[in-house]
Amino acid sequence: MPTPVKQETLSLAEIRDLLGAEVFYGEDLSVKVGEVGAADLMSDVLNLGKPGMLLLTGLASAQMIRTAAVAGLCGVVLVRGKRPDKSVLALARERKIPILGAPLTMFETAGLIYMALAGR
Repeated sequence: MPTPVKQETLSLAEIRDLLGAEVFYGEDLSVKVGEVGAADLMSDVLNLGKPGMLLLTGLASAQMIRTAAVAGLCGVVLVRGKRPDKSVLALARERKIPILGAPLTMFETAGLIYMALAGR
């Protein structure tokens, strides 16, 4: 059995393909992601988030974009088929925060990304 190859990062484009995600906004999907966090409470993101982290969330609101900008996140994946409205997309464009949407649960989304990063 071949040894899995551990990747230290995945691009947003690779994450899109891995999850079968829709790109709601994203000018540059070559951005590398090395850390991922999952939360619906934006106070947790502000407390525990790290610059450059990708956020998995079910919160499709302007507050999510504002939090991502303040925390210096590289992007957001909306889970459970959530879709941002026009005002959220406008704010994402203004703040240059990529938004992807996955039909999967937060657990499934996090697990697939973990397995890809861990090389399993």
